[in-house]
Amino acid sequence: MTTPIHQEKHFFGSEMLSDIVIGMSDGLTVPFALAAGVSQAGVSNEIIVTAVIAEIVAGSIAMGLGGYLAGQTESEHYFNEIKREYKEIELYPEREKQEIRDILSKFNISEPIQHQLANELSKDKGKWVEFMMQFELGLNKPSVHRARKSAMNIGLSYIAGGIIPLLPYVFSQTPQQGFAWSVLFTIIALLIFGYIKSKTTGQQPLKGTFKTVAVGLLAAFAAYFVAKLF
Repeated sequence: MTTPIHQEKHFFGSEMLSDIVIGMSDGLTVPFALAAGVSQAGVSNEIIVTAVIAEIVAGSIAMGLGGYLAGQTESEHYFNEIKREYKEIELYPEREKQEIRDILSKFNISEPIQHQLANELSKDKGKWVEFMMQFELGLNKPSVHRARKSAMNIGLSYIAGGIIPLLPYVFSQTPQQGFAWSVLFTIIALLIFGYIKSKTTGQQPLKGTFKTVAVGLLAAFAAYFVAKLF
């Protein structure tokens, strides 16, 4: 009897997916709400399109800059902590070894093995610090390009999301027609986006898709009614 080959399937693109979710979600909802709100003011489709394009440009830059600053902050935080850990193992090696043993005890590893592993790790300061960063502080080394990639992912996702509710106003004759088609386009986009996101992350597709659509529409129409109110 042959043993079936086991292939582990794990998703490793969580950072990129997180960026896309942030950018796409805002890109779908904010321009949709702006276009829908302006369409109630009795203006032409040309004015709606101009206003939304301006918002998409400004929004993508703002969101991208926010992603860049968040990535920079994450990187700075990591390297500040790693400097602190190196200093601590130099000044308080026995205390740091005890912290290793405390971490290992949470995995029900026996005391003799705890001491053995702590002593082995302490022989290599680089691995020692890496262990403490991951298991004590829960920090993984960020990519040196993380901030730049995050800015690009979020900014481009925002633009992609924003174009979807905008297109109906480009090709329709009246703002009312544009609004009706924009609602339909946005719902379809949320359905597709939610399904892909759910499949990628291993969630139940139907549940994940429904959640994405519900949250997206709630945010979009909340923004729409606020825009219409004012």
